[in-house]
Amino acid sequence: MPFARRPLSPVRRRAAQALAVTGAAALLLTGCGSSGTSGPSSSASSPAGDAAGGGNGTNGTNGTNGTNGANGGKRTVKDATGKAVEVPAEPKRIVTLTQEDLDAVLALGVKPVGITNGQGLNEPPAYLKDKVQGVPVVGNLLQPVMDKVIAAKPDLILAGDMQDEQMLKQLREITPATLVTMAPTDDWKLAFKGIGNAVNKLDQASKVIGDYEARAAKAGGELTKNTGAAVSIVRWNPTGPSWMEKKQFASGVALDMGLTRPAAQDKDGNAHSPALSLEKLSEIDGDWLFLSTLTDDGRSALKDVQSKPAYQELAAVRNNHVVTVDGSVWSTRGGPLAADVVIGDFGKALGGN
Repeated sequence: MPFARRPLSPVRRRAAQALAVTGAAALLLTGCGSSGTSGPSSSASSPAGDAAGGGNGTNGTNGTNGTNGANGGKRTVKDATGKAVEVPAEPKRIVTLTQEDLDAVLALGVKPVGITNGQGLNEPPAYLKDKVQGVPVVGNLLQPVMDKVIAAKPDLILAGDMQDEQMLKQLREITPATLVTMAPTDDWKLAFKGIGNAVNKLDQASKVIGDYEARAAKAGGELTKNTGAAVSIVRWNPTGPSWMEKKQFASGVALDMGLTRPAAQDKDGNAHSPALSLEKLSEIDGDWLFLSTLTDDGRSALKDVQSKPAYQELAAVRNNHVVTVDGSVWSTRGGPLAADVVIGDFGKALGGN
């Protein structure tokens, strides 16, 4: 599991990576029409690149193959675990159980009928708050209250990276159209396109990603003296700091902007390092240090260390190049709207120097 929440142990992470060699989110991008027509269905083994390309409708991603029949229609997609799930061709009442699912559907212009609180929060994430005014909260992240989910009357539940089989069973009793939308090693862009396919908006999702990449490249080109700077991306936990690997969400945004990572953090993967001791604190140094926390304990631990020599001796600290950022955005698995926030944070910190 990536950096923010639900972290994997090294052993569990290696196992997850082995299971995800073919890209679990690619399965979610493979769909077929199933509204009772005799049209051809797509192959479940179609590569992600074919589905993600969009435009030809051959994988049931654009409302073809009988997916939008007169009776409302159904489509069959495979979720991130490989499970075939029948979903409405045009879902009207979507419940999201993670911040990433919420970010994704909002980026696609869909307002859900039920959401969960943000990561480490007892309310919706601040950066999405104005977009979900009046939407019922059905529980905390990946911890839905079943009665509240039932009250939302969903025709589609996006369950993020939920691994609790008992809870998934309960959700599928509410609606069989319950999808695990991301696997532990999924890149956020691939997961987003999978969600786009699940709600029958893959073409739009592909455009959103293209627009994001153009915006990131443009913003990176405007960083003047800090173009290509080595940025350290760190969350401070109660047990110490952890830096993010290169494919973790905020790290990926940095790379899309043409920024680099310090040598100690130049590691593939979308998880995070173990919590570091004071003796290894040099691993969080860089041209710039972007720091986040998620809990009061984490904030207290950070405050305690900031007066210690090991922290004061970091080059980023000496150069006044430490930037505090919102952990509920930077420490997530990410989505297009969160990516906009991260681009803005980088631009604000690095653009005028």
